[in-house]
Amino acid sequence: MKFRVWIAAAALLGLCLQGLAAEGDKDYPAKPVKIVVNVTAGGAADLVARLLAAKLSESLGQAFIVENRPGATGNIGTELVARAEPDGYTLLFTWDGPIVINPSFFAKLPLDPVKDLAPVTLATSIALFLLAAPSFPPNSVQELIALAKANPGKFNFASIGPGSQHHLAGELLNKLAGIKLVHIPYKGFGPTALEVAAGRVEIMFGGVPPSVALVKSGKLKALAVTSSKRYAGLPQVPTMIESGLPSFEVYAWFGLMAPARTPRSIIDKLHAEAAKALRSKEAAERLTQSMDVIAAGPQEFAERIASDTRMWARVIKESGAKADD
Repeated sequence: MKFRVWIAAAALLGLCLQGLAAEGDKDYPAKPVKIVVNVTAGGAADLVARLLAAKLSESLGQAFIVENRPGATGNIGTELVARAEPDGYTLLFTWDGPIVINPSFFAKLPLDPVKDLAPVTLATSIALFLLAAPSFPPNSVQELIALAKANPGKFNFASIGPGSQHHLAGELLNKLAGIKLVHIPYKGFGPTALEVAAGRVEIMFGGVPPSVALVKSGKLKALAVTSSKRYAGLPQVPTMIESGLPSFEVYAWFGLMAPARTPRSIIDKLHAEAAKALRSKEAAERLTQSMDVIAAGPQEFAERIASDTRMWARVIKESGAKADD
């Protein structure tokens, strides 16, 4: 009898606590919210994060403060959020690398992105350009492939760092085209682009936003874009698919995440406001010239994470790429 009473009391207490939690969620946010961005300030991810933070501050009535915590290919900022209290007051704005590439690229990680983080909003995505030095003879993907096949291992491709989409896009090109371009990593887009523009490295993959001005100025030439359709700002540049590689489609994405076990009511509230912000006129004016606005919810975001994780795991395994490359 006492045991039954104890069970009933425990159940009642649980219901009361759930009710209090739900009531507390209605008041969210009741204090400032920190958005950790796992890259340096000034890049595409940081741009979207700051726009989102400003719009969320307006709509939810509390300050959303961006804090850049770069390092270890995004792992430092990502782990910080994964270990935070799941109360909605520490969020992560991330590029896709730490979530879908790092688990396969690094032998050990301090976290499991799928188990330790909850998707909120898949915000935007950007394609990459296949860029070449102006002095490099090929002016198309097929010309590049023919030259590389005739000279295996002679030519190099640069990247912004090991394990980046820029690196793995080069490995994917090697695989799909049956060629051998040697990877040379740099630290960041600026130094990489300078080396290619000077002709010290033949080619690279670069994100659309920072590449356009370099192509238009003639400092680099674009052989192809990795999206399914041509980029409106450089319509003369064909896609990789049009260039004879039908399965070559690569994007980098940016998204908002929270610690695992964050209440669903908070996640849904954050997504609703984030999606509204991303679809606003201001966001369209600032973002759509260089990236695609997606504003997808938690379920679609989780599905994208799963599919991209499988794709990059396959590329990493088949190319033999690893963290010390």
